[in-house]
Amino acid sequence: MRRRERQLGALYALPLSVFLGLTFLAPILLVAGFSMMPEKVFDLAHMPDFSAYRTVLAQGYWKSVAWSLVLAALATLILLAVCWPLAYAMAKVFRRFTLVLTIGVVMTLFVSENIRLFGWVLTLMKGGLIEGYVRHWTGIGFDAPLYNVPVIVFGLVYVYLPFMLFPLAQGISMVPDDARQAAFDLGATRWQILREIELPLAMPGIMVGSLLSFVLAAGAMAESKLLGGRAVITIADEVQTAFTYGQNWPLGSALAMVLIAIIGTLAIWAISKADLDAMMGRKS
Repeated sequence: MRRRERQLGALYALPLSVFLGLTFLAPILLVAGFSMMPEKVFDLAHMPDFSAYRTVLAQGYWKSVAWSLVLAALATLILLAVCWPLAYAMAKVFRRFTLVLTIGVVMTLFVSENIRLFGWVLTLMKGGLIEGYVRHWTGIGFDAPLYNVPVIVFGLVYVYLPFMLFPLAQGISMVPDDARQAAFDLGATRWQILREIELPLAMPGIMVGSLLSFVLAAGAMAESKLLGGRAVITIADEVQTAFTYGQNWPLGSALAMVLIAIIGTLAIWAISKADLDAMMGRKS
């Protein structure tokens, strides 16, 4: 009986497995193949020589990787702090208005990320919406807050807020109100309830939101280019330059594989440190 169930399960999973193999695994294998080709080569028929990886190590691309990871980590931490109260309100306080808040956040995704960031450029630039109005009414001008690290982090937080907010709201909704009320009745403080009840029980949403936000932010490029100018060059920017202006597909593929390997390792390490069975309520 169990053997038949396993066979049926494998049969039902076959279409999805084929789809994931063609749309996810095949492109990664293709990029991995190009990353092992000699420089300026566009044909996988050549013998691999791994010269692109030697170029990555020799030319200091690790700085771009470090910037991408640091910016992604900062944005993820800020998103967690910013989204927690809003997600808590969506899940536990504004129950009737949760749909309104959800629609308001989702509607921002209907507009291109680049258009929204260009809107912030026009708002924050010298003579833009903020500085122009301030100078008009007070006669006092100030330098534009563009083209630096803080505004890049702001752009990452602004763009990827929905990817932290919704998983976090789902995780908080999993916290039973009875457990919170019982802790209050037993004399627990608000901080103790947050640390010992809400955070552990909401951990699935926290983990999903953090992983989504970190992975997307680590591969982001528009925020650093539009809001940061050339203040910071991220690894995604280096990949685009190698594939387009440099016409060096092996180098671009090698940079992409380095980023995939680092992010994949961090994600697997984070998941391995979590007790998924306990988090999902499958173990007492």
